[in-house]
Amino acid sequence: MVDTTLPADALPDVSGLSTTQKLALAHTLMDELATDDLTGLSNDDLVTVAQSTEQLITRVTVQGDRQIVEFSDRHLAREYGFGSITDAMIGLLRISEPWRRWKQLKATATFHTFTGEVAAPKYPALADAMASGAAGSSHAAVVIDVLDRIPAAVPFDEKMSAEATMAGFARTHTPSDLRILGARVLAHLDPDGQLTDDSDRQRRRQIRIGRQDAQKMSGLSGQMTPTLTAHLEAVLAMWAAPGMNNPADPESPTGSREDADPDALAVAASRDRRDQVQRNHDALEAVLRAGLDVGLGPQSHRGLPPHLIIKATLSELIAQTGMGVSATGTLLPITDVIALAAQCQPWLAVFDDHTNLPLYLGRARLASQGQRIALFAKDGGEYCSFPGCTQPAAHVEIHHATKDHAKGGLTNIGDLAPACGKHNRMVGDKPGQFTTGIYRDGPWAGRCWWRKNTPVGAATPNPKRTNALPDVGTTFRATLDKVRADLHPPPDPPQADADTDLAERDDRGSMLPTDRIRRSRIPLGHGYYDLVEILTPDPSPDSPIETRLAHLLGDRGL
Repeated sequence: MVDTTLPADALPDVSGLSTTQKLALAHTLMDELATDDLTGLSNDDLVTVAQSTEQLITRVTVQGDRQIVEFSDRHLAREYGFGSITDAMIGLLRISEPWRRWKQLKATATFHTFTGEVAAPKYPALADAMASGAAGSSHAAVVIDVLDRIPAAVPFDEKMSAEATMAGFARTHTPSDLRILGARVLAHLDPDGQLTDDSDRQRRRQIRIGRQDAQKMSGLSGQMTPTLTAHLEAVLAMWAAPGMNNPADPESPTGSREDADPDALAVAASRDRRDQVQRNHDALEAVLRAGLDVGLGPQSHRGLPPHLIIKATLSELIAQTGMGVSATGTLLPITDVIALAAQCQPWLAVFDDHTNLPLYLGRARLASQGQRIALFAKDGGEYCSFPGCTQPAAHVEIHHATKDHAKGGLTNIGDLAPACGKHNRMVGDKPGQFTTGIYRDGPWAGRCWWRKNTPVGAATPNPKRTNALPDVGTTFRATLDKVRADLHPPPDPPQADADTDLAERDDRGSMLPTDRIRRSRIPLGHGYYDLVEILTPDPSPDSPIETRLAHLLGDRGL
């Protein structure tokens, strides 16, 4: 493994260099780095070098943010002829995506107040992760988007815990993972929709059709409620499959893939050159056209309600709090799940007693509909089982995880796992391919593991990996306990000579009868310090102390 550190005696002394000289030295090192021959590195060394480079890119970005903040504090945009700081970032500093960069540094950079005091970053844990190079700009964009959506009514310590939790996830997970984890963090903060309720979602809902351009194309944008998202994704999963509803192919099947002839669909899919977004467009047009053909109204396709599969726990349904998740990966509030359940055909996934659904099919080649629903309902069944893959259950295949069907594998629920088409085709016996299996016991019992095959002659096999995101609730509560302990440390034991507690000083007997002790808590950064004051009223020249004391006690009814 290549060593990316330098011995102490090899480090140049840069303490006497100015900022511009240090940058010149950095450019010189980059010029030298550009001449290095990477072909001599082993695969592992190349990965290490690339990881170190990406960390360096993030750390340099953080330093660039510091300079942009100083640029903004000096109000230099107008001095150099630009109308705003973002205009100057584009024209003067040559920064790509200045609005995204400005949003990032506003959340993670250190600014100064109007009085010149240093203010902590808005999200300090995320700022630390970026400063170390552990989290990049893409991670930060997702985390900031999640944290900015936290309702204002959430308590301060829970907001801090959410920020620390998401920053910790950003150090070890991909941006795709962070979007899923962020949705779960938000659901954990507001599980019953009382802080961010349905009226707020309804207020933000919108579908906007833009004006036609020169090519007569219109843009489509907006904000969809969870129920509309789930409905649309369920329709696209069936109507936007490869080969379906292709306007360029007269032989393409129309409608849902569930009603298409499998052989005709396979032939049409082999001719289909559209990408996913084009298929989405054509499917939406086909759905609207079919609705017009049958007449708009309360009709449903072939007498069936919308085909939505949603997973939720019994306790959440009884309490009417929490979140359900659809087969397309959409989170829905339980109140919406209950409302949709009244319109949908129910399915029951039974794991203790396999009698209601045909879950054990022996040598059958394809999994049944009941098995697909049961796999989705299992822990981790919302997504492809390959580590790091976020392909939702509506777009996966059913993989024979313990033994391939061609080698005698059985189509039983305990031997199956969801796998998207790309990863399902990566399973094999050759080096570089993957071997899979099912954990039979332990914390991951029932989940599928993946292991990359090692080259011939390798000393040790690669480790097993599982597509298992961390438990947001457990991680959040542990972080919240730590945050609360930092915010509210236990009080120090009283000391007889403590200068900070004037009420316990030995000379308190010298206080006047009218003197009062006032305690106040002064915020300091993310903590507080206690201020204890002795208040002595100014004496009036014509009012002796006894008169003033009697007057004071009389006002209080004593």
